[in-house]
Amino acid sequence: MPTYVYRCPADCPDFVERHPMASIPDRSACPDCGDDARRVIGAPSLGAGDSAAMRLQDATRASSETPTVVSNLPDSTRRSTPISTNPLHRKLPRP
Repeated sequence: MPTYVYRCPADCPDFVERHPMASIPDRSACPDCGDDARRVIGAPSLGAGDSAAMRLQDATRASSETPTVVSNLPDSTRRSTPISTNPLHRKLPRP
């Protein structure tokens, strides 16, 4: 269900309520003073969530904005690429 922000005319803090989209009230009772509060436009919570997909998206976005800089070359202990002895592989294009 979507959340809606309401503002009280008596300078109470804004409050949030959840309503189905089929029945959105334009006014609601303020929980602090009981006055009639009007619905205002609030910021959408599109990226709200703590799922693995959201964490991956945030990490990807962070790495694109501030990429890590390599300060030195990797060690020379890397394994060499294995060479295939299969004769069928000789016909494949080489990179």
